[in-house]
Amino acid sequence: MIRSLLFWTLFPFVLPQAIRIRNNAPRFPGAGGPREGSAGKGTPLNLLAIGDSIIAGVGAGDLSKALVGQTAAQLSDRLGCRIDWTARGSIGANSNKVLHRLATRLPETDLDIIVLSVGVNDVTGLTRLSRWQRNLTDLLTVLHRHSPLAIVAVAGIPPLKGFPLLPQPLRMLFGLRGKTFDRAAWKVVSRYPWTVYVSLDFDPTPDKFSADGYHPSEASYTMFGQMMADRIAPVIKTLPPRK
Repeated sequence: MIRSLLFWTLFPFVLPQAIRIRNNAPRFPGAGGPREGSAGKGTPLNLLAIGDSIIAGVGAGDLSKALVGQTAAQLSDRLGCRIDWTARGSIGANSNKVLHRLATRLPETDLDIIVLSVGVNDVTGLTRLSRWQRNLTDLLTVLHRHSPLAIVAVAGIPPLKGFPLLPQPLRMLFGLRGKTFDRAAWKVVSRYPWTVYVSLDFDPTPDKFSADGYHPSEASYTMFGQMMADRIAPVIKTLPPRK
């Protein structure tokens, strides 16, 4: 509550900064390569990654080196199986776009694991907190209805307070707002036993970012994939074998 009040009180003073960044920020494309792939050998599990530019792989050369590919590779190592992955990412997508566009075109096959990345564009796009919570709740409901046996892993909001692209004091304010959204998302996710929340708690030094100063470097995608697998694999191991 205090963070939200502080943000809305101070934001009018940094609005010129926000407009300048929106107009002048470098626009990097998503990762190249196919939108589907596999990692490892053995009994297959189906993984869908859905969401924003992190899922689109901005900052990586191809999707095998982005979050979806790195998560699949790490899970394959931990679980001793093949991970067949599909990426459905859209650059700049907020929770409303992911809910009403991407989540309406899910694969026809049942999924075992779903990785959801969304929220940063809600923070920077000034989505209201209550709307963010409703959209996230609706997204989780849609994904669960599609694949009731799937584990849904939700990526946390990264520490915007350290994004090199953002100048001060805009960076500080978006950092505060990001914390508020991250906490709210954790509360939503914690209601459901079939979800896990993957906190992206890391030291946001400049070397963690790609050349645009906003998206992860390939090394950071590897780190994020490890963080995802660390949370997902123990849950998968406790489930009964799929028939």
